[in-house]
Amino acid sequence: MKASLPFKYITAVKGGKHYVVFDYKDNEGKRKRKWIGTDLPEKCPKKALNVKVEEIVTQFYEDYINGQLFKKAQEQARAKLTAADYKFTVFMRDWLEAIKPTIAETTYESYSQKLNSVVRYFDTVFPDITLAEVTAVELQKFYNDKFAEGMTANTIKHYHANIHKALKYAVKMGYLTCNESEKTDRPKLDKYEATFYNSKELERLFSVFRGDRMEVVVLIAAYYGLRRSEIIGLRWDAIDFDKQTITIHEKAYNIYEDGKLVVKFANKLKTKASHRTLPLIPYIADVLKAKKEQDDYLSVVLKSGYDHEYDDYICTDELGKLITPNYVTDHFANVIKKYRLKKIRFHDLRHSCASLLLANGVPMKAIQEWLGHSTFHVTADFYSHLDFNSKIDSANTIANALGSGAVKKPPISANNGRVESPDTENDTTD
Repeated sequence: MKASLPFKYITAVKGGKHYVVFDYKDNEGKRKRKWIGTDLPEKCPKKALNVKVEEIVTQFYEDYINGQLFKKAQEQARAKLTAADYKFTVFMRDWLEAIKPTIAETTYESYSQKLNSVVRYFDTVFPDITLAEVTAVELQKFYNDKFAEGMTANTIKHYHANIHKALKYAVKMGYLTCNESEKTDRPKLDKYEATFYNSKELERLFSVFRGDRMEVVVLIAAYYGLRRSEIIGLRWDAIDFDKQTITIHEKAYNIYEDGKLVVKFANKLKTKASHRTLPLIPYIADVLKAKKEQDDYLSVVLKSGYDHEYDDYICTDELGKLITPNYVTDHFANVIKKYRLKKIRFHDLRHSCASLLLANGVPMKAIQEWLGHSTFHVTADFYSHLDFNSKIDSANTIANALGSGAVKKPPISANNGRVESPDTENDTTD
């Protein structure tokens, strides 16, 4: 026996084969015994047995120290559970961990946040309710209570989607025979209307951000309609000053690690169409060159006070630190409020770009490619009702056919700065 280890073990023979028998205490202090086979026959070379035993003991020690031994025991115990004794909130967490390898890191983070809210509610309102006991009645109460608290119908839709996926998994694994979430009714979805700026309002916006650490971020958002994640993910190697192109192929995103919010980067964008190369607008090229010169100057002047971790990225502040996605959202809102500009979100600069393109006669297909939408259908859903010029053309066609006067095109006003967005809560699905 090895007294120096946090457990004891011996070798034993059973059924003509060698085993290593471990004697240890679990995380609740209860004494446990575990037999692990060596796959070696009773009559085998002593050296081969010693080598195999050493391998098994080493692995057992690692599992013990890292808590994997207890985790495996819990998983095995849960595998034997039935829906009648599987606590609903425990199942929900187990489901999320089960699908974690199959979903994106950002998707997992989003699911996790919603799941925490579901767990808190059920642990409070229906404590100890099991998977078998959860019916459409309890789920409906959850939706109704959240709606009464002020949660939007669109947010409830996303909660429902997660619960539905979890219970679908329960059916697939044989815990349940039907998905109770399919019997529920959700509140009527709100039709969200995003607000955006016309050209004069954008000029005013540019003026208040002149000299601000986020000036480049705002200009790129308005001129190119890039998503927040795409802008923060821009590297200097995405800019080709010789060929006059800008390539979008990386994104930045927030995620919690060990309870701390960190920024990560990935070259897997929202859709395949999001990877795109666009012409570099001369004005933006000049702004970027000036930003690069300023970065180089400040890095020399500030010496050790300048952060070089994000030298490859465009969107940094005067100290070289990365401008984070959350800072973009918060600072933009604060500046809008400070200068009493028409209230819009940072993401609405994307809509502002699209609306100006459309108002100036750019075809919908070209706008789709400029914005990086996955399909023409997505672009049309968001902006088809703004395409008033095509309606003018139709009006003139029928007017000419019937011998009446032509309709004059109104001055460009970007539809008074409003665009309806179908069925989305935060309007970031485009």
